[in-house]
Amino acid sequence: MSEQQVPDLVIILITGPENPKRLPSAFFLAATAAAAEQNVIMYFTGPATELLAKGKAESIFPMAGGKSIAGFMKLAEDNGVRIIGCLQSLELNGMTVNDLAKPIPMMNPSAALPSLSAAGKVLTW
Repeated sequence: MSEQQVPDLVIILITGPENPKRLPSAFFLAATAAAAEQNVIMYFTGPATELLAKGKAESIFPMAGGKSIAGFMKLAEDNGVRIIGCLQSLELNGMTVNDLAKPIPMMNPSAALPSLSAAGKVLTW
């Protein structure tokens, strides 16, 4: 991995649809760091992997009448946050890569951890 690819911030997102009010903060934090020109990766694992399924993030609203989780995810991506999914968590959640809303890198933990742990800061959400 080159120095340019080393992330400044990694957010390992474990929270999924079971706690919608907790999710926006992770995306706001990631988007804010990326807007400040930090190299940011969000690694979706465990229940968070469900958020990557077609239509799932669009159907979750942390606040009645508010923005869906898909909107928060888009904000993060629009600011340059890279989203990576956990390949093993797909099976855990009864999913395959065909269930993903869009193509994203999928890595198993043993492949992801070396580059994720090289980050300046690692948060688990």
